[in-house]
Amino acid sequence: MATDGKPYRVYKGGRVKGRVPLQRELPGESSSTPEAPAGPRRRNVRRWVLVSLAVLATLVVAWGVTSYLSVSSGVGEANARVPAGVRTQLAEQDGLLVSAPSTILVLGTDGGVEGRESANRSDSIMLVRTDPGKRRIAYLSIPRDLQVDIPDYGVAKINAAFQAGGPALALRTVKDLTGLDVNHVVFVDFARFEQLIDALGGIDVNVAKPIRSSKFDCPYKTRDECDAWPGWRFEKGVQHMDGQRALVYSRIRKNELDPSETDFDRARRQQQVVEATLDEATGLGTALRLPFVGSDLVRPLSTDLGAWQLLQLGWAYFRADTAKALHCRLGGDPATVGGESVILGSEDNVATVSMFTGKSAPLAPPKGLPYAPGCRVGRTG
Repeated sequence: MATDGKPYRVYKGGRVKGRVPLQRELPGESSSTPEAPAGPRRRNVRRWVLVSLAVLATLVVAWGVTSYLSVSSGVGEANARVPAGVRTQLAEQDGLLVSAPSTILVLGTDGGVEGRESANRSDSIMLVRTDPGKRRIAYLSIPRDLQVDIPDYGVAKINAAFQAGGPALALRTVKDLTGLDVNHVVFVDFARFEQLIDALGGIDVNVAKPIRSSKFDCPYKTRDECDAWPGWRFEKGVQHMDGQRALVYSRIRKNELDPSETDFDRARRQQQVVEATLDEATGLGTALRLPFVGSDLVRPLSTDLGAWQLLQLGWAYFRADTAKALHCRLGGDPATVGGESVILGSEDNVATVSMFTGKSAPLAPPKGLPYAPGCRVGRTG
């Protein structure tokens, strides 16, 4: 056979490592596996992301609009209850509530409590100061028994100002006492305060020590049941309270388990309830329900704040650091004047007001002086 006509191919160079191709590659072909075109898939993902963002934005806008409308529906009644004599005394708000400090007078009155309709005194007097720049909320309690000079009335307990001249005289008295401008007011009688807390679904309060109150606001209907009733009881620790129990807790004047308590302990409990109410009102759960409960939260109040301002106030409180909250109180020396138990104002009250406004460092009330003024930092309880 001729050497030129070998019926087989000779591979030179020995064996080649690697996978043996199953078929020959044609000229111009690549050995790599072809990939599916990515363009359509990427466009679909991008489209779904944009649609999802658009839906989310629509929901947020819808929530904001319905929340505003819900709050607005209750604001009309709340604004109408503020007398003109109060509005003329208010200092103009310098900027937005979310960015500028603001001082708000909060008055709780007992006129809505059964059996006390004729009294109508300010049973709780408090200034609340927001400072968004420092992310701080400050509270200043004014003892209802503090003896002051009520304009056009005379020397008396400060809680008599509301009965003598209504909210306008009460506001004027507080301004004269503290020397502070007040930007806004919130008035609420205790009956309406109970409704507000119930609309929130209750509040959580940290009770510092066990309490058994004297017999007031008996929850039973018959006299025999009330006679056998030992009084309100509160155990130590965090407790969830409905409107009735929160109201009772804030108004306890005497703890039968601790006779050393004073009216200042009562003021501390009131600050706790206000703080817990603000916590709940600005919490995520309430925010999600705001379109449905906004009017119920505002309607019990009497305030000059509009719907947009109330929402700003809620945001300022939400952003505030509760660990830096400032809890202050005015005080003095207990005395008996004309057969009445009163508190004669201390010269240190001026320094306490300065602490409240952030112009000086906070100093706690001296130990052993239960009626002394001062400020503490942090949550109450």
